[in-house]
Amino acid sequence: MTQAFIHRFEPGTQPGAPPLLLLHGTGGDEGDLLPLGRVVAPGSALLSPRGKVLEGGMPRFFRRLREGVFDEEDVRARAHELADFIAEARAAYGLPAPVALGFSNGANIAAAVLQLRSEALAGAVLLRAMVPFGDPPAADLRGKPVLLLSGQLDPIVPADNAARLAGLLRDAGAAVRHRVLPSGHGLSQADVTIASAWLRELAAASPAPAHQQACLR
Repeated sequence: MTQAFIHRFEPGTQPGAPPLLLLHGTGGDEGDLLPLGRVVAPGSALLSPRGKVLEGGMPRFFRRLREGVFDEEDVRARAHELADFIAEARAAYGLPAPVALGFSNGANIAAAVLQLRSEALAGAVLLRAMVPFGDPPAADLRGKPVLLLSGQLDPIVPADNAARLAGLLRDAGAAVRHRVLPSGHGLSQADVTIASAWLRELAAASPAPAHQQACLR
């Protein structure tokens, strides 16, 4: 079993449902997003690591210099570390590439992994994400599905920053759906409803695993 991150794993119960990589916000832990994962993707396997960086005792996935200003060297290192953990966990638990479901700091590290190690993820749900790099790396995200949900009243993520992230991911080839909700930085029922519907669409569009296809022949 991989020990690169303290984490929780819940096996899937629905064949063909894409696994979720749950990435908490500042102050969360490996149990924080499990209830959300169960609601938005019932039956999916859930992999939920705890961020290794502590800020005032609160777990995060990378360091920041101040609110909204990231230590980009650390972002890069932590994104590669997380991508390596995903590969180890896939081997340990027998998983296909997961869809990241990240909130705030977790969404930011998911965006960084997409840009640096796109093979690690099958797609992403980014809740209240910001642009992780001032000088974005070149990325090939052709066909990679991404749902970006921003808050119109978010005091932490400026609207133009979220729009820039959507544009950067689209320019790299990702299939981005960006919605701006009438909410702040916290999550709302609209986030749950939209993410659930998007994940259902994604599951319906995904081909069945090889063992299922064999059973259907």
